[in-house]
Amino acid sequence: MSTKKMAVAKFYGDGAWKDMKSLGLHVLVGRWFMAFASFLIMSFAGAVYLFGLYSNDVKSSLGYDQSTLNLLSFSRDTGGNVGVISGLINEVMPPWVVVAIGAVTSFVGYFMIWLSITGRVAKPHVWQMCLYTAIGANSQTYVLTGVVVTCVRNFPARRGLVLGVLTGYVGLSGAIITQLYHAFFGDNSKSLILLIALLLTSVSFAFLPAIRVMKVVQQANEVKILHNFLFVSLGLAGFLMAVIILQNWYNFSRIEHAVSAAVVIFLVLLPLAIVIKEESNLWESKKQALHNGTTQVTTENAPAVKSTYSTAPPEATPPVEPPPQPSLQKKSDSCFNNTFKPPNRGEDYTTMQALVSIDMILIFITMACGLGGTLAVIDNLGQIGKSLAYPDDSMATFVSLVSIWNYFGRVVAGFGSEILLTKYQIPRPLILTLVLLVSCVGHLFIAFAVPSSLYFSSVIIGFCLGAQWPLMFAIISDLFGLKYYSSIVNFATIASPIGSYALNVKVVGYLYDKEALKQMAALGLARKVGEDLNCTGERCYRLSLFIITAVTLFGFVVSSILVLRTRKFYTGDIYKQFRTAAKAPDNEMASAGNGNAHH
Repeated sequence: MSTKKMAVAKFYGDGAWKDMKSLGLHVLVGRWFMAFASFLIMSFAGAVYLFGLYSNDVKSSLGYDQSTLNLLSFSRDTGGNVGVISGLINEVMPPWVVVAIGAVTSFVGYFMIWLSITGRVAKPHVWQMCLYTAIGANSQTYVLTGVVVTCVRNFPARRGLVLGVLTGYVGLSGAIITQLYHAFFGDNSKSLILLIALLLTSVSFAFLPAIRVMKVVQQANEVKILHNFLFVSLGLAGFLMAVIILQNWYNFSRIEHAVSAAVVIFLVLLPLAIVIKEESNLWESKKQALHNGTTQVTTENAPAVKSTYSTAPPEATPPVEPPPQPSLQKKSDSCFNNTFKPPNRGEDYTTMQALVSIDMILIFITMACGLGGTLAVIDNLGQIGKSLAYPDDSMATFVSLVSIWNYFGRVVAGFGSEILLTKYQIPRPLILTLVLLVSCVGHLFIAFAVPSSLYFSSVIIGFCLGAQWPLMFAIISDLFGLKYYSSIVNFATIASPIGSYALNVKVVGYLYDKEALKQMAALGLARKVGEDLNCTGERCYRLSLFIITAVTLFGFVVSSILVLRTRKFYTGDIYKQFRTAAKAPDNEMASAGNGNAHH
């Protein structure tokens, strides 16, 4: 007995450093560390939602009117939603290349905006500012494509949970960056743009090696681990919400801002503890299995391999990596064949079949109306608050509220729609339709200038914006399949900037400037060249918000038509084909034994 203890002590004494290095490498190359790196990058990838926080600086520094400012906002929406190029690059290049492109474009775009509004370069033309804004915002499409698609491939059977947590962190990123900005720069919102330029770029490059596609073997406790990640993100959201309320009641000192930022950083990094714990368990299991199985592998390895290949059922191997369907390949390599002869809903549509289908047209119109309206209001929150004489420090509160409730909207819509669909057969388009109806309440709160309406509306509109995205993504995957999902989604998201341009530039900006000029004329003033236009009072945005509400209600009607068209489809088992495909991998894992742990 004493000899065995001495041997164990010698093993752990001599091999402790070697084991520590082995464990560290195991953690860094594991799937869970890849998930943590993805969460961290997503935590700083939502800078597009911060435009309302620094838009006043852009307007005053460059002497823009509201229409010009809203043109910049449209450029931002266009850059942030048109991800066709990033999707195509991701098909032919490793994901870390796509993320690296996003990191570089983020720095270039936002750094040039910072140089422009701080006077460090000559005053740019409007088209140049539009270009800088679009480049900075377009970085998000590269980062999201590289990270999200990779995570889905690494966790194929848990894609819904992974997408819920990932998009949730994107929703929180605005509030996270706002807390760091207050700690580093106080209320200097111009410096916020510099912080945006540096944060995403530095974090992305730091974790670039972790973003890669890995060989996947399912674990029995995957759902539990992903739920733990979700609980951490909920804790982060709850803390941010509490801090925002306190900051609205009290004026935080620089030290108090620093403390809140430190807690935020701790909570953002906390998932690493879950990763280390889980990877340590996997490492110990693998090490123990190798130790216990050494004799068996040495004496029985060859017969076991032979027996495995001779007794495995012939149908067990193909589903692990399904071969291409010969019927599709033989028909044509072109996506234009059979464009107007689509398969049944839920089967794999080609890109062209999806784009010309009535269902996609309804989805496109719904996205343009719903997302266009919410984005138009969010982009103008700062200006609305200024017009209604809200305190200057409340602008950061509005942006943070939108960010946090954007997170809640994404999580609730992602997890909630899955539960309602699988348990009660409540179709996702119906949930989307109700979300559009709720967003109208937020618009009308502001239009009627209800006291403190901007605080309530920031919550409602932020939640509705967040809820629409995962619902749209899920509906598209439900109806048109997963084979060409990436390209179909990227084309569909173009609806968002189209709706935003029509409502933000052509409606909100135009009516704001018209009212501002009317107020100047009433005072006997004339606008000077290069002077920014300012409008005060509830009339500045009332008509615009009525129009946005009407457009959103039209989207509600269009979405209701989609509900009627797809109700029979959603009453069926839309996941049947995926459960069937998953049986073979599950059987293979069971036959491999508990000692097989791979990444």
